[in-house]
Amino acid sequence: MDVSGLADFMKRILLTLILSTILSNAVLAVDMPLTDINGNKVNLKSYQGQWVVVNYWATWCPPCIVEMPELQAFHDDHAGKDALVLGINTELIGKQQLAEFLEDYFISYPVFVSKPIQQSELGLIPGLPTTFLVAPSGEVVARQVGPVTREMIEQFIQNWQAE
Repeated sequence: MDVSGLADFMKRILLTLILSTILSNAVLAVDMPLTDINGNKVNLKSYQGQWVVVNYWATWCPPCIVEMPELQAFHDDHAGKDALVLGINTELIGKQQLAEFLEDYFISYPVFVSKPIQQSELGLIPGLPTTFLVAPSGEVVARQVGPVTREMIEQFIQNWQAE
């Protein structure tokens, strides 16, 4: 194996280790209620049939802010086709302050609100950011604690579909 091949192999292993915290017991996320910043209610089940990246974050979290352009890029590339990003803000913050934050950071993917939590219907949230990947079937297939990139998400989905 040449150096380039080894680098690609190592990169693939690293991406898999970082993002592929496969949950040993399948969790179905289809009945998870969500409330947007305007108080409108929706259920995660309404997104079934496509990949859903569910990202728990807060405005005071520097790693959350760092990953936002990556999540936005992934959403821009996939929304309306095969996948989308849903952000869940997990802090006590005013609606106007949150809306201004989203505008300042050019976030257009759907954002929902939650009180600070350590456990959701998707699984444990040991720190922020925490990102869950929900397969089109509604099954939670991965969790990442810490920032993600568009490439990590796309690589995981590609590897998952190849299995």
